[in-house]
Parts: sequence; structure tokens; C-alpha cells
Amino acid sequence: MADLLGLGGPELEQPNVKLLDIGTGANGIYPLLACQIYGWQCVGSDINAQSLENVATIIANNPTLKGRFTLRTQPDKHHIFEGIIQTGEFFDVSVCNPPFHASLDDALKGNQLKRNNLARSRGEQRGEQKAKTDSPTLNFGGLGAELWCKGGEQLFLKKLIRESQVYSTQCRWFTSLVSKADNVKPAKKLIHKLGAVDSREIEMKQGNKITRVLAWTFI
Repeated sequence: MADLLGLGGPELEQPNVKLLDIGTGANGIYPLLACQIYGWQCVGSDINAQSLENVATIIANNPTLKGRFTLRTQPDKHHIFEGIIQTGEFFDVSVCNPPFHASLDDALKGNQLKRNNLARSRGEQRGEQKAKTDSPTLNFGGLGAELWCKGGEQLFLKKLIRESQVYSTQCRWFTSLVSKADNVKPAKKLIHKLGAVDSREIEMKQGNKITRVLAWTFI
């Protein structure tokens, strides 16, 4: 995001930059990094009160975050920016790591496939694999709304993009991680249909995993 904003140079401290994290989760990792590394002003939103309570505890126990990282509750699961971005408010960038499964069942199936692949790469025997995958547990953190939503990542991105148009003058760059490559093309098509003047697809690689950030602006 710092590179996107043209702020990745030697002067890292940019206290006037304002970031909005949609679905900040139980640890608020994006605003934490933005505050501590770049000195940005950050707002984290979420529909889950338990997640926000946990982040509030983190902020309370880290004095350097106070006044830099604030939290807002999204009262309506059908909205993303509405109820969060206030009248007259402006953000330099919004970030989001959307839920990528359409249901708990999909999340569990994806998790089991991942476990099987990991087991094979470690050379484990079939019996050992079965013993480890019989229990339907997730091998990654996150509460329900962080991991799945009706329609999965594709529908969430559609809602995010459509609602971003409504707040087009109140945020310079809207961005989102896109986990599934098949969701990129329809998202970009919608972005340009709604009148965005620029869009970027920023690829990231971690080991064998490839993901990407989609960014767009109406300004």
C-alpha cells in the first residue's frame, strides 16, 4: 500500500496518511503494521464485536497505538463502507482481506484438501493422513465472518466494488486481496464499468502460493 501511494521511499513516517481496514479481524494486523512502521492514522471496522474487543485490548496495551488506531463496528452485514465512512471523511487507501469461502462446509473441505497435500509432501502414510483429517477442524485462525460468507469471495468483491463507487470521492485507492485467480477478471470488468479511472493488479508470491491485490480509484 505504501508503494501504491508512492510512499515507499526513505521517509517512512507519514502521519497524515489515513487507512481504512475493512474486516480488521481479531488482531487488526494491517493497521498495526501501518501504525508501527509508517505512523499512519488507521480505522479498523468489523461486524464481530468479539474481534473488536480483542483488538481494543491490543491497542490499550500498546501506548504508541492510542490516537492512531481507532475501531468502528459495522452494524449491518449487508454493507461495507456505509455506516463506517463518515460524512466529510477522507481516506488515502482502504484495504480488505475478504472471506474466501461460501460456507463453513466449503472451508472445511478446503482445509482437508490442504492437510492432505501437506501430508503427501511430508511423505506421511495414508493411515496417518486419515487420522489427522478425520477431525473437521481448521488449520488457520479467524472467526466465521473472516473465513466465509454467502456467495464467497466473488460476491463479496462485487459488493465491495459496487459500494466503493458510492464513496468514490472519500477514498483515493480502494484495494482488496483476491485469493482466487478466477475472480480477478469479473472484478476488473465491474470496476471499469462503474467508472474507475485506474486499476492495478499487484501480484504477490509466498513460496508456492500466488495471490494478488486488486486496487482501483475513481479520482
